[in-house]
Amino acid sequence: MSRFWNEKTRNIEPYVAGEQPKPGQKVIKLNTNENPYPASPKVKDAMLEVEIPTMARYPETSSQIVREELAKALGLKPEQVFCGNGSDEVLAFSFQAFFEQGEGKKPLLVPDISYSFYPVYADLYNIPLKKIPLKDDFSIDVSAFCEEEQGGVAFANPNAPTSLLLDLSDVEKILKANPNHVVLVDEAYAAFSGQTARDLLPKYKNLLVTGTLSKSHSLAGVRLGFAVGDEELIEGLCRIRDSFNSYPVDCIAQKVAATAVAEKEWVDENVRKICATRDRIAVALRERGWNVLDSKTNFLFASPVTVTAESVYTKLREKGILVRYFNKPRISEYLRISIGTDEEMDALVGAIDAIAEGK
Repeated sequence: MSRFWNEKTRNIEPYVAGEQPKPGQKVIKLNTNENPYPASPKVKDAMLEVEIPTMARYPETSSQIVREELAKALGLKPEQVFCGNGSDEVLAFSFQAFFEQGEGKKPLLVPDISYSFYPVYADLYNIPLKKIPLKDDFSIDVSAFCEEEQGGVAFANPNAPTSLLLDLSDVEKILKANPNHVVLVDEAYAAFSGQTARDLLPKYKNLLVTGTLSKSHSLAGVRLGFAVGDEELIEGLCRIRDSFNSYPVDCIAQKVAATAVAEKEWVDENVRKICATRDRIAVALRERGWNVLDSKTNFLFASPVTVTAESVYTKLREKGILVRYFNKPRISEYLRISIGTDEEMDALVGAIDAIAEGK
């Protein structure tokens, strides 16, 4: 521990990302919910179109070309779209812009089992936080978010790591119960669910929906996240951005992202393949006695029955297959398994069979 760290740095518990393979290490990577298929070939063409002199200049601050393409794709106005360096940055800006900081303020409500960056942000920005326990079946307890208006609400839908989807009618109940505070719906995985809270934007000015191009658009390495909402909310995000970093999205990322968003058929086909593989592997694991939740994401949340989740995680890792294990209350017997190609997922099932046979 450095003697130069301030109290916040000493006491913060940082977010822990999924394991990244070392350069040259060959593994089947099913631990960080990336898209196993490449982005459209037009993305490569777009990268090559960026001229070297362009890199000598700062990028356009608002990611205008990306916002225009997203607005077109989502049926919104560009003024309703905000872009950042990955959805994590957009979430961080949102926490700073809309949820009150300091003791005595009404707390932000989040599910107790959800994206583990939420409590990190709350701690970092001194936002009072109240965790609402998920129900026994891991579904969100909607009534608990509606009992009394608090300082705002944030949740992932579909939720992570549980993979479960909250119906739009329940999302609307939470919006109605918190009319004076922002309800942030993190839709990192919505492309795989068949629904989106964006449909509620015309009715609710307190709704902010965040998204990412990492999963559905195969651009995890580019880092492009976005938020959509009422223009007043987007202006608030811009104020925070311009008080921190006015140039969060570089010129190459803007060009690549705008091109990828326009390639709807390519994206839709990749999403279709991932969903088909997800459903097939869910059946295969259930046939082997695993408890598998009803996923509406690009990953499965599954629990082996005759052996511990930690032991399966460790043995898969020894076989060169990375999945995600959370050693936390209530979910320590579950693994989060990203959906890879059919070949990768067949290798996973084969490895699980070998482990069950003691090989």
